[in-house]
Formats: sequence, structure tokens, C-alpha cells
Amino acid sequence: MKFLKKSAACAVVALATFGGFSQSNEQSVESAYFSTVEDVVITELANSDERDNKLVALQYLESAVNEGRTSPDMIVALGNLAGEGVTLQSRTNGRLMNNFPDIRAKSCELLGKVATEEAKQSLVKIALADNEPMVITAAVRALGDIGINNNDEVVNTISWANKRNRILNPTSSLASEVVLAYEKLADKVEDKNAMVSELGAIAADYRYVKPVRNRATALLKKLKDSSSNGGDGK
Repeated sequence: MKFLKKSAACAVVALATFGGFSQSNEQSVESAYFSTVEDVVITELANSDERDNKLVALQYLESAVNEGRTSPDMIVALGNLAGEGVTLQSRTNGRLMNNFPDIRAKSCELLGKVATEEAKQSLVKIALADNEPMVITAAVRALGDIGINNNDEVVNTISWANKRNRILNPTSSLASEVVLAYEKLADKVEDKNAMVSELGAIAADYRYVKPVRNRATALLKKLKDSSSNGGDGK
């Protein structure tokens, strides 16, 4: 543990040095080298068994995302962190040791900012596999922000995730993000049946707070009006 924390401390110093190289518009051989080292350090921190090291990795991944300098290795690291304890499990004597919902949720948020096809696929997996409402909420929000919905994969994923949560553990925060994501994706949906069905369920479910139900009702009306005014009727 001491070794890993010392490695994390060294990574902080090293990554602070790397930041200066990212300001150049023309990537030199030196900056390419340091970018590779940065990827390696972040990957090692993200793959560590220590939660603190994963948090350090997230801090530097957030900086990279905000500065628009993510690499394929960084996106893979984010995808792995988003699956900590769900798609990637570490067990000791049968006990799950890496169940970190806060890390998964933050990783989903950053994947939404990356907004690539790879990021979308990672978020779809998490939305389908995770049981924590806060993580599913973050994944749904990120999927809405990315806005990719080829073959209605994302809208159907969101509908399935909320339906499962609605039956087992309905939460207004998730339902709210589902409606917001539907609003962002509505004009990219081929078959609106799943979306309309879930919106109807949210609008009629008094376990959700009134503002959420009202917003779902408003979107349903908008979709109906759009269909009446020349939509495809789906």
C-alpha cells in the first residue's frame, strides 16, 4: 500500500510536469514521449487496487478531458473505472473489494464529455449492468449529452435501465435524467415506441415527484404533436 501511494505521489509530480507540454500546438518528439508516459502512469493508477490511486487517476483524466487532449489509452482507463465493481470485479475470499459507485459515476460523467463511439459503448454497458441509481443516472445523462443513437440502441438502453429501476427502486433523479436524455435524442429516434412507453410510465407513476411527471407529460405531448404534424407515426 505504501508503495502504491508513493507511486501516486510521484505521478502527481510527473503529471504536473506533463501539463506544460500540452500547451504546444505542434507536438514535438519530446511531448509525444511524455504523453505516452502520462498514459502509462494513468493506466497504472487506474488499475491499482487502491481506491486513492483510482481517484488520482480520475483527477488527471478530468484535466485531460477538459483540456481536450484525451488519448485512446485514457478512454480505455475511463471505461475500466466506470466498470469498477460491476464489469470489472476484484474479490478476496469471495468478497467484492472494488465496489466504488462514486468512481463509476464520475467516470461516466467524463465519458460523456469525451463523446466518442467508444465512450458511448462503455456507457451503454454500464447503464445495462449497474444497479446503483447514482451510476445509472450519470450514465444516462452522459448518453444524452453524447447524442449518438444508431439503430435506437441508446434510447432502448435508457428505456430498459429505467424500467428495471422503476420496478425495483424508483428514483426521481434517474427518471428526470431519462426525460432530459429523451428530449436531446428525440429527433434521432427511428422507432419511438420504447421511449413513449417509458415516458407514459413515468408520467403516471406518483412515486416520482410532480415536476418529473409533468416534464414527461410535456414531452409526450410534444412527440404526439410532432407526429400529427407530419411525423412518421411511430
